[in-house]
Amino acid sequence: NGYRLEKQVAQWKAAGLTHINVSVDSLDARMFQQITGENKFAQVMSGIDRAFDVGYEQVKVNVVLMKGLNLREFPAFLRWIKDRPIQLRLIELMQTGEMDQLFNQHHVSGAVIRTQLLKEGWLPKVRAVNDGPAQVFVHPDYRGEIGLIMPYEKDFCTSCNRLRVSAKGKLHLCLFGEQGVDLRDLLHRDEQRDELITRIAGGLKNKAVSHFLQQGNTGATPHLASIGG
Repeated sequence: NGYRLEKQVAQWKAAGLTHINVSVDSLDARMFQQITGENKFAQVMSGIDRAFDVGYEQVKVNVVLMKGLNLREFPAFLRWIKDRPIQLRLIELMQTGEMDQLFNQHHVSGAVIRTQLLKEGWLPKVRAVNDGPAQVFVHPDYRGEIGLIMPYEKDFCTSCNRLRVSAKGKLHLCLFGEQGVDLRDLLHRDEQRDELITRIAGGLKNKAVSHFLQQGNTGATPHLASIGG
């Protein structure tokens, strides 16, 4: 969430951390607090500046655009990245088991944003082999980039190369599809490395082909905070 970025990012860089990804759901301090529940907008923004100071060439910033909340800030976000090497990652609000009303009230389709970007001269960036599910767009007048993450897009899951290990030591092959593969008992000693690799590989063989969100399946996850984001 970037709260400690300003104080610690130099240490993270020195330790070998190569990429930084921060959530900033509003450029207005009051709206930021309304969405996140924390009055820490200034700390997060200072942390992003500090990341550039210590040598990061790009920072990825996650934004969930929501109707009735921060959608009207989209032009402000574009102005923010015009002269900054930020990849603004616009993530569609995703429906989980405990948020039907919120989803219906605030969801914004990424396809609508994509259409607007194309009309304004943004161009799809050529994908690298190891790129994830984001559709990245560039503009000749901008230092920053736009990445659209649209989980309701057809065949979204075919480009997904993401895995997540929760704070409880569970490997989640998908944010929505399962309860996770327990790895915690194998994370303590180096001699268990081969067994750890075997368990991860075994889990990957059982990964579903899709999260099926586009079919109205909200999955087993009650809310994304339950697995760390």
